[in-house]
Amino acid sequence: MLMIANIDSRKLFNSAYIFYGFSLSLLLGVELMGFIGKGGQRWIDLYIFNLQPSELMKIALILTLSRYFHTKTFEEVGEFKNLLIPLALLLFPVALVLKQPDLGTAMMFILSGGALFFLAGVRLWKFGLVIASVCTAFPILWSKLHTYQQNRILIFLDPDLDPSKTGYHLSQSKIALGSGGIFGKGFMQGSQSHLDFLPEKQTDFIFTMFAEEFGLVGCIFLLFLYALVIAYGYKVASQSRSQFGRLLALSMSNMLFLYVFINTGMVMGLLPVVGVPLPLMSYGGTAMLTLMMGIGMIFSVKIHQDHRIGRF
Repeated sequence: MLMIANIDSRKLFNSAYIFYGFSLSLLLGVELMGFIGKGGQRWIDLYIFNLQPSELMKIALILTLSRYFHTKTFEEVGEFKNLLIPLALLLFPVALVLKQPDLGTAMMFILSGGALFFLAGVRLWKFGLVIASVCTAFPILWSKLHTYQQNRILIFLDPDLDPSKTGYHLSQSKIALGSGGIFGKGFMQGSQSHLDFLPEKQTDFIFTMFAEEFGLVGCIFLLFLYALVIAYGYKVASQSRSQFGRLLALSMSNMLFLYVFINTGMVMGLLPVVGVPLPLMSYGGTAMLTLMMGIGMIFSVKIHQDHRIGRF
């Protein structure tokens, strides 16, 4: 993180397309040499650790779109022809990730990219057109989902539909959340998590384990810490003198917000269950690496906030 923070934001600007190409090649490499785990082909075995290229692509996508929109004026962003390239940059990795399959990461791409499009000045009516098109094509999109993905959405709509199988994760998560009470049961004293009733407690459902041990008070404090980091990112963006720095800091902060919002909403039953980790809490090497890189880039924008970057 400190190494990234010391990199001049102009160097980040110049290396954006190179990093995107590198991340895309790794994402394509998953199709050739990736191994299958937990129902998906998402990792490359580097012997030292397992690399998940889709996590690197989250950073590369934000970096590349920020660079692209930096070169366009507000009027140019309003022209449809100038949106074809960023749409291709966004949708190609989305298609590759959906093929793995990894619906949660694909949604992170779409939400992060969509937020960046909005920040860059894309008109609201174009977002409305996309949303209307998705709603119209929903029956076709539903038929393309895997059975387990359809079941997760159905369980979200009706949690009691299959509590012993498909809905087991969510039902146990709610029990653990409730058992923590106001102040929690104490560190390492959670019954649901440490008696192995709660699945994936070290990754996707770590917030539930934390809630059982530290209660509502601990959860509020943890969310407050996340809010401080996100607010800091927004402040850094407001102080940057370049459009690239503003878009980069805002988008990295938005990505952190999406991680927290989706993960906590998922374990509470407010959103469908998807594989999105909790930042700096969930176990996972590549996810931790990319989050630290993102925070490091926010620091880089802060350190070099007075540097102006040309449009071309």
